[in-house]
Amino acid sequence: MSKLPSKAEILDWIMAHPTQTAKRDIAKAFGIKGAARIDLKRILKELEAEGHLEKRHKTYRDPDRLPPVSVLQVKAPDENGDLFAQPLEWHGEGVEPIVLLVLRTSDPALGEGDRILAKLQVVHEADHNYEARLIRKIGVSPRKIVGIFRKGPEGGRIVPIDKGADMEWLVAPDAIGGAKDGELVEAEQAGPRASRMGLPKARIVMRLGDPSEPKAVSLIAIHQHGIPDDFPPKVLEEADRMKPAGLKGREDLRELPLVTIDPSDARDHDDACFAEPDTDPKNPGGHVIWVAIADVAHYVLPGSQLDREAKKRGNSSYFPDRVVPMLPDRLSGDLCSLHEGVPRACIAVRMVIDSEGNKISHKFVRGLMRSPASLNYAEVQQAMDGQPNDKTGPLLDDVIRPLYNAYYALRAARERRQPLDLELPERKIVLAEDGTVASVNFVDRLDAHKLIEECMILANVAAAETLIAKRTPLLFRVHEEPPPEKLDALRETALASGLSLAKGQVLKTSHLNKLLHDAAGREDAELINLATLRSMTQAYYNPENFGHFGLALRNYAHFTSPIRRYSDLIVHRGLIKAHGWGDDGLSQEDIERLQQTAEHISDTERRSMMAERDTTDRYLAAYLSERVGAEFGGRISGIAKFGVFVKLDESGADGLVPIRNLGNEFFHFDRDAGTLMGADTGTLITLGQRVRVKLVDVTPVTGGIGLELLELAGEAVEAPRHRKPAGYGRFKKTPGGPKGKGPKGKGPARRKDVQARAKDAKTARKVSRTRKTER
Repeated sequence: MSKLPSKAEILDWIMAHPTQTAKRDIAKAFGIKGAARIDLKRILKELEAEGHLEKRHKTYRDPDRLPPVSVLQVKAPDENGDLFAQPLEWHGEGVEPIVLLVLRTSDPALGEGDRILAKLQVVHEADHNYEARLIRKIGVSPRKIVGIFRKGPEGGRIVPIDKGADMEWLVAPDAIGGAKDGELVEAEQAGPRASRMGLPKARIVMRLGDPSEPKAVSLIAIHQHGIPDDFPPKVLEEADRMKPAGLKGREDLRELPLVTIDPSDARDHDDACFAEPDTDPKNPGGHVIWVAIADVAHYVLPGSQLDREAKKRGNSSYFPDRVVPMLPDRLSGDLCSLHEGVPRACIAVRMVIDSEGNKISHKFVRGLMRSPASLNYAEVQQAMDGQPNDKTGPLLDDVIRPLYNAYYALRAARERRQPLDLELPERKIVLAEDGTVASVNFVDRLDAHKLIEECMILANVAAAETLIAKRTPLLFRVHEEPPPEKLDALRETALASGLSLAKGQVLKTSHLNKLLHDAAGREDAELINLATLRSMTQAYYNPENFGHFGLALRNYAHFTSPIRRYSDLIVHRGLIKAHGWGDDGLSQEDIERLQQTAEHISDTERRSMMAERDTTDRYLAAYLSERVGAEFGGRISGIAKFGVFVKLDESGADGLVPIRNLGNEFFHFDRDAGTLMGADTGTLITLGQRVRVKLVDVTPVTGGIGLELLELAGEAVEAPRHRKPAGYGRFKKTPGGPKGKGPKGKGPARRKDVQARAKDAKTARKVSRTRKTER
């Protein structure tokens, strides 16, 4: 019979072999067989009872040590940029172990709150220090909820404001956090449901104030989508220490009349341009175009506090009443904004084009500029149309006209290149001084807008080509061609309208433009534009170059907005490294983590777009809330099993006609064709049809707009009798109204009304965002 090991020997074995701690592993290590296993089991039980061991899944381990494979929750980076994690399986006494994450270049990007499975290795036994290597990402931090708190006798409930949410959250008395009844709050999930039928629990972490206040509209979206809106003190301190850049190491461009042209309410000015005729006799009718961009890389150094915060945010987010900037105001509104009359550091590109708009050559410089004027689109266009003002008059002949002449050449090149030419109206929400919606206006597309777009696109192409030629890593702006199934759906829509889209050949944007041109001026022109936009893939960032389908460009990168996009900052650093302009260029860590950075900032861009879209929905709902009962003209923009989405002509708001408000017959939904057909009359409801609707329900806090169909394609629709459908009233009550009745009800129609907008109802707003982000 083998001699039994002592308790000390067993503990030493387990410490030396953390992955072999099952009873049979211990028995095998000490040669224990047969009846002696019973004695080993007794010793292990005693060690467990004495607190020296902890049994987990038939294995034993030291409770004061972490298991070799453990679940961790990622913390925010420290001041040196290192990532640490909190061990979620720590049950020992004393100081919690310190776990440093050691990431490989192939690992995905990790952010605060992410949960991971990691392999641990002891670094320093006495101090409980560990290093962790990622096995896989398994989740994120507790779910966040933004909603209205309703106080109850024992704590209360949170009614979410998400249009797609139909579930409330329980709040225990000790988790209220001082919130008052009816207050807007941010909460996080506090634990699992008590049962499958029970409501989940939440803990209020922040009070956001009165949800009816105008300022709450964008605040809701900011918190709902987790957009960081406060800069850490160390980031602000670093920004405040920055001083204006001087001329040393830069080309002096201060005499070059580089003007900024932006919207009248622009909050920053990060690009400027100038054009003049090319005097080279070998290029008759050609032009020289300068584009200068704020040198953000001079101030935001790799690995700095500013850099980590900018990367975390990924981009600025724009709302009608505020901006959540990527960089503190000391930079975005001051040192990196090209204000008129003050010297500003820049990276500029000099581009030479021929008379037909083809780029012949380009050259980048790191310079110091001084803009003679900050102009807006409207006044520049008015000057060209014969109405200059005091500011544009002196610049008309030497600055403005040459810019337009260069633009006309670029426009000719664009027409030959045939980028996708979508035409959808863009609307702008105008706020009154008190923050309420004063009006919703159409935005005019002026030649002044197009001029700047073409100059910026040309500069972005030049940046991509330079870095490719110099073999310097970069982030490309990628837009892949539409997938076959989406093109088939577009062909069906075109065919139903009596139009056609070429098939059986390599798709080009010129094919899509022919379809759009054929639809121009027709009643269904907007439908064809929407359907074409719907067929497109979403653009993203990638270190690999897959081209930009929508712009019909082979090489494209974002260079022109480093104040508001981290991608552009990476491109600026690449140019600095490629030209040897200083030690503030692309770092080795930047290069190693390009893929993770690309994925992260593509995600933050989508996050901002969703937040901006939700804010617009809520503002439009608030704008219409005083007009319940009014009638509006519109067009069907989306069709689903539960109803029809309508885009209103006047405001551009998207509302839902629930299936019960379509009439007094049953409608069959054809998913493939995207239509609804009446069972009795054969009435066919399709995308793009003109309708007249009545506004019956508005919920500003969610952005929900409920409509009733009055006319379809010019024919009156019989008013619905609102028979109670099967299952009516099965959904729970919410504070403020009985089941299924009134704007606060939770019956099937209301439930569908607050569901997330279908993709069809979102697409019209993408055009303006695409024009902004692609230049």
